[in-house]
Order: sequence, then C-alpha cells, then structure tokens
Amino acid sequence: MKTRRKIAVLTSSRADYGLLYWLIRRARADPGVRLQVVATGSHLSAAFGRTERLIIEDGIPLAARVDMNVRGGTDLDTARSLGTGVTRMAEALSRLSPDFMVVLGDRFEILAAAAAATAMRIPIAHLHGGESSEGVIDEQIRHAVTKLAYLHFTAAEPYRRRVLQMGEDPRRVFNVGAPGLEYIARLRPLGREALELRVGMRLDGPLVLATFHPEGGGRTRASLAALLAALSDLDLRTVFTYANADAEADAEGRAVNSALRRFCASRPGLCRAVPSLGQDGYLSLLARADAVVGNSSSGILEAPTLRVPTVNVGDRQAGRLRAPSVVDVPASKPAIVRGLRRALSKDFRRLRCQGKNPYGGGEVSGKILRILKTFPLPAEGVRKPFHDWHGGRP
Repeated sequence: MKTRRKIAVLTSSRADYGLLYWLIRRARADPGVRLQVVATGSHLSAAFGRTERLIIEDGIPLAARVDMNVRGGTDLDTARSLGTGVTRMAEALSRLSPDFMVVLGDRFEILAAAAAATAMRIPIAHLHGGESSEGVIDEQIRHAVTKLAYLHFTAAEPYRRRVLQMGEDPRRVFNVGAPGLEYIARLRPLGREALELRVGMRLDGPLVLATFHPEGGGRTRASLAALLAALSDLDLRTVFTYANADAEADAEGRAVNSALRRFCASRPGLCRAVPSLGQDGYLSLLARADAVVGNSSSGILEAPTLRVPTVNVGDRQAGRLRAPSVVDVPASKPAIVRGLRRALSKDFRRLRCQGKNPYGGGEVSGKILRILKTFPLPAEGVRKPFHDWHGGRP
C-alpha cells in the first residue's frame, strides 16, 4: 500500500492564508496526502483579529498552533520572537514529522520555521521566492529562506532565474505563477448587500480600498499621515483593512490600526476600518473598488487581474514586477492625491487596466501539489550542492 505523503503547510497571517487557500483545499481532498496545517504569527493575535478562526470556519483542522510570542515593537523583541519561534516550531515539527514543509513569502515567522526545519532535516518548499521587496527587511528574509529551501515555486519567470542565480538546482525550481490568482479565478464575488453587511457601511459612489503596512526605519508615521491627508482632501468613500503584524514590529502595526480607527471615527459613513474581511470578502471588495491605495502586495499581484487601478505608496514594494495598472507615488500628500486622481480617471482604466498580469493566473495549486506528491524525497538528509549558473538559458 502506498504511503500517504505528509505535507505541512505553514500560515502566519490572513494574507498568506488567502494565497495558500486552494493548495490547502486540494491537499486536504487528496487521498495521497496527509495535510498538516500549522498556524502561527498574527493568526494567533487578538489585536489582529485572531484570524486562525478563518481557517477553522473553512472546515480545516489545525495540526499545530505555534505562538512565537510576537510582542513589543523593538528590534530586540523581534529577535527574541525569532528565537522563540525556532524552538517552538522545532517542537511542533518533531511531533508532526512531515515529508515537506510548505512556506510562503518573507515574514520573519517563516524564517524561524525554515531554520527549525533545516536543523531537523525536513525539506522545505518555498513559494514566492526570487522576488524583491527592497523597502523592508523582508528582502533579506525572503532570500535567506530561498537558500534554506529544497523546492522552489516562483510566481514569474524572472524570479525563477533569480533563484537560479542564487545557486539553486534548476531541477528543483518551478515557475508556476502566483497562487493567489487562482482564488480570483475561482471566486464567486459577494453581492453588494452582503459586502455592506460585512463592512458595516454603504458602498455606493467612488470606492477606494486601502491597506497600509508598517514600513520600519521610522517612516511609518509620516507615510501613513500623508496617505490619510490625501484621502481626506479627496473625500472618497474608503474601506481600510488592518495592517498585518509584519516583520518590522507588532507595535507599529498596532499604531497603524489605531490611527485608522481614529481617522474613520472622524468620518462616519464615509470611511470604515475592518480587522479582516476574509479572502472572499476582501477580493469581492477589491473587484468592486474603483481603485486600491497603500503599500500592500495585493495591489501589485491581485488588483491587476481584476483590472482595478493601484496607487502604490512609497518603496515597500520596490523591485517587484508591475502591470501597467500600477501607479507608483512617493509617500507625500500631493503625490498621492495626483496618483489617485489619475487612477480614478476613465481614460486610465481604459488604457492601463486591460493588460496581462505578469504573475500569470489560473490553476496553480494543482501544479504545486503534483510536484509535492511525486518529487523524490532526499535519501540522506537535505543535501544542496551549489549549482553554478553562468547565464544563458537555465
């Protein structure tokens, strides 16, 4: 009898859960897979909506909950949480003993999990490697996880080539596209009334969806102030989603969310801040929006597929591939106002929002799962000789 392959999938926030959703669903339904979902990071934080409930409400049992003790807002607090995370993740992995551990992106919780898995000789499958997010510490974390990972699933061909430049074997690097776009392809959008109930506000008139995450380096407060001042001047109906507990600091995320609540309280009926809409609610609202604004990767990855203009503020997403529908502006009030006016114009949507998303689209989870089920497991530990690449066609 063929043994089911044990695949652990780590999710640390509402954001990466949405991207991993269809991979998790497919793996759970596959008789050849024993799925182990591990929740950590902001999923377990009351301040960020305790979004582990979204996983449970989807009928997906949790194999482990790993609290990395993400508290405080200093670099020392983050470093301590990393250490806690490695220890607690190692204990969970020792119990689960997966054949592969799947991680996505560049959050510091992912680095802690990857370090623990590496020490325990558990092969890591990394999604969204090879990308660049130059404006935050995520850049270093993403590339560090790439070097710890055994299998790589990139979102675009340039990113696959970048992973190869880092010495990874081409036989273990697969360009499959961005997994979050599969959710859009399968989405049955919520109707306006259902969305209004979930948001708690009418959604008529020009509608902007805003998400702003901490930037670190002392820039967060000024950048957020510029964004809020611009939205105040334009008097637009705006729905804010809360910031994630990003790698920079839990305290910065709390400060962002507090500022959003104060801003919305001063503009009742016109602005609303929500901790979490769920993936279906968020994407349904994104599809209905006239524009998105902020510094979230969703404006770069998902919005172009829905043909919604993006005003990307600051350099948090610097280095990523962009569709023509993305307008980059510095974090200043005049620049954000100009960017939003441009994005909201009919000509912009007609001329710039019809192009192809560079991150692909369609069915991604099936490709990933087939490889996870069939790729030979390392015979002795996880050996990764450096693979030199001298250009040409990898």
